[in-house]
Amino acid sequence: MKSGLSFLIAARRCEIDELDQLARTSELVGVIGRLVHALQRERGMSNVFLASHGVRLAEQRAPQIAECLALEQEVRAGFDQLESEHHRGVGSGNGARLFSRIAWVLPGLDALPALRRRIDALELKPSQSTAAFVKLIAGLLSVVFEAADGATDPEISRLLVAMFNFMQGKEFAGQERAFGAAALAQGRSDETRRLQWQHLIESQERCFQVFVDFSGDAVLALWRESQSDATLAELERMRRRGATSAPADSALGQAWFDCCTRRIDAMRTVEDRLEADLRALCSHKTARARSELQAYRHVLDTLAPETDAALFFDDADAQAATPAQLGRHLERSVLDMVQEQSQRLQAMSDELQTVRASLNERKLVERAKGLLMAHRRMSEQEAHKMLRETAMNQGRRLVEVAESVLAMADYLPPPPR
Repeated sequence: MKSGLSFLIAARRCEIDELDQLARTSELVGVIGRLVHALQRERGMSNVFLASHGVRLAEQRAPQIAECLALEQEVRAGFDQLESEHHRGVGSGNGARLFSRIAWVLPGLDALPALRRRIDALELKPSQSTAAFVKLIAGLLSVVFEAADGATDPEISRLLVAMFNFMQGKEFAGQERAFGAAALAQGRSDETRRLQWQHLIESQERCFQVFVDFSGDAVLALWRESQSDATLAELERMRRRGATSAPADSALGQAWFDCCTRRIDAMRTVEDRLEADLRALCSHKTARARSELQAYRHVLDTLAPETDAALFFDDADAQAATPAQLGRHLERSVLDMVQEQSQRLQAMSDELQTVRASLNERKLVERAKGLLMAHRRMSEQEAHKMLRETAMNQGRRLVEVAESVLAMADYLPPPPR
């Protein structure tokens, strides 16, 4: 018959398997981050190329597309590896949601060659090109979101939450770059455009605030260093200019694009640091778990089979038990080890619930926005504005308003046909 320690070893093996899976998923998240950054650059170049009727950045697009293609192959290989591991019984608990996200994004990657051909032929407007890239990048970021939501280790989950929100904030910054360039080039502004611009700014701020809340001091110091005061001041000046009805100014549009590009490229250094920290944390935790597994095996080899059974009823107050001396080379009993493992797993579970709260809040807000968009024919910006203003007027948190909207879902009139 197997002893309690044998099952403790089995529990530790399960934990190591989960950490190995998290490490592989984290590697995939890193590659997705690099692909998203490359696609953001391609999107910006394509917009300039289309706006200039094929005159500007034509030569620069080719090497950028080549970089995107190479990274796309890495991402596809990562997707294939996840699917293969799932068939072998090694996978995350949220595999259904994760694979659904991957299934949604792959057709977007498949459609990239046709999109590029249409851009080459100048068949699209910059806004159409932007919308296509935005949709694809949103799909890739949804894979990162599910990876963060499925993480079973709280420290790794915190890093993934920070990384997802930073990547999402950076994507909103990229969308603002394209939106602002078009607004400044056209030289006119109205309330709808102003609200759209404000929505992109506020979306960035929300994402970066969550990133700040879940990041360590070293990463935050790098984040502050990456944001040049001069660049931010120039950005704010041009934002104010874009909110007015000033005449069209192609030079200002180019200055805006260059300013945003400097800011976004600087953000990539923070992404690189987050990716490196994630790899290091996964490696450290896996190595520590393997070391503890070896210690358990050593105890199993040394311990007499009846020892843990003899100790079970020694002290009814297990919390205050003094570690038993189980021979000259043993410092604690098997029951102490089991108790420590149980307490550690409970602490991890409690912390994990705290970390996941931010992801759950995001899900609730997105569902509430979707409900308003469907039943009231609102745009995403209008739905978010309605939720935000309701929260401000009632002195409630945004997620509380979202919960109220969802609670009333059955009472809303059917969507207009």
